[in-house]
Amino acid sequence: MKTFEPALDALVGREITAVRRVGKMPVVEFGDLALLIHLMSAGRLRLFDKRASLKDRASRVLLRLEDGRELRLREFGTKQRAWAKLLSTDAVGEDEAVARLGPEAWPAPPLEEFAVLIDQPRHLHPLLRHQGDIAGIGRSWVDEILWEARLSPFKKGSELDGEEVARLHAALHVLGDAIEHYEEAIGEQLPDKVPMPLQVHKREGEPCPRCGTAIEAVFFSEHQTNYCPKEQTGGRVLKDRRLSRLLK
Repeated sequence: MKTFEPALDALVGREITAVRRVGKMPVVEFGDLALLIHLMSAGRLRLFDKRASLKDRASRVLLRLEDGRELRLREFGTKQRAWAKLLSTDAVGEDEAVARLGPEAWPAPPLEEFAVLIDQPRHLHPLLRHQGDIAGIGRSWVDEILWEARLSPFKKGSELDGEEVARLHAALHVLGDAIEHYEEAIGEQLPDKVPMPLQVHKREGEPCPRCGTAIEAVFFSEHQTNYCPKEQTGGRVLKDRRLSRLLK
């Protein structure tokens, strides 16, 4: 918990009145109070039929429900970055994590607005996942969107022509398709390891689903970028940053 006032026990006896999303953050509302949650890369918010032991090392926040079930914020891995804040519902939009967000990526903003947002001298991969420019796209889905649009992750937003901007804008449907997939394939119970419907992300060495060329990767300290050389980089295989560091 990143807040202490009001205390978490202020939720005792309240009903959950709404569940929504801002950017990549779930918001669980309890009337005039709301729990703002950031899952980061390894967090999960799930409803369990039984209550957890307080020794459960993966659990971060436990909300026990009247019928014996429990809503848990859990985090897997070593980074321990997931967090929650209990705020006035009216204050959620003013919180620093929310106020800095750009327009939502899905449903996609109008093409004209999107064109202005990405007209920046920055590489598309970090630009699209920067929540202050456009909100709701994570690292995995940037790879999928750029593959769908047939654009290099290292092309700059300001270098795109009108047709490329339109392709990138149209490719945002990948986000909506993923939501539909989860609803149909997974249902209400989210497993710890979510089977993501990915075409290229973390699929280096596998054939591109469209042209059959081997998917390549560029690795960074905490993430990787995957792409199809034939369709996205004009046949060029981009330098692997891990090998570059070893050769220095």
